[in-house]
Amino acid sequence: MFWAALAAPGIIWLALLFVVPFYAILAIAGGQVDRCSGPGRGVEPAALELGQLLRGMARRDRRVVLRRPDHRSGRSSTSALASLISLLIAYPAAYFVARFAGHRKGLFLILLIAPFWISYMMRMLAWIDLLQTNGYVNKALSLLHLIGQPVNWLGGLGFTVVLGLVYGYIPYLILVLYAGLDRIDPRMIEA
Repeated sequence: MFWAALAAPGIIWLALLFVVPFYAILAIAGGQVDRCSGPGRGVEPAALELGQLLRGMARRDRRVVLRRPDHRSGRSSTSALASLISLLIAYPAAYFVARFAGHRKGLFLILLIAPFWISYMMRMLAWIDLLQTNGYVNKALSLLHLIGQPVNWLGGLGFTVVLGLVYGYIPYLILVLYAGLDRIDPRMIEA
């Protein structure tokens, strides 16, 4: 009983934050219909049946997904472009810190780790003030006479999505590349 009492908070935490949402996902995948929201929009998780879940998964085969052009071209090209830009920025930064930072290496590592002290969501929300129609980016571009009217950056432009992805994930890539580059013996590079 003692050990069960000690494990109870962890079990409750696991049930609330993993098992219940996972069950809801399975219920949605099973395709049960909720009478309140109509067909195809809601589920009744209590009515989940394994057979119906398997039939629902069989209907959602890969051929259906590959026939839809938005899945194949739009999202993958955006993520590929963001990955390429991130790599082009992160590799020189990581190489500099690993090879040429010298006694300032600790300072550069602190500056690379500093974005992790702020929540990812807060860093992304900070872009709203910059990119909204009356934001700082549009004001700066108008003062430089580069645009005639404000641009709706937050209206789903691919450029803005790539910019957000690069900004959000570049610290991760720099740290991973730095960890790999720092372990390479300089004598091996000279050889």
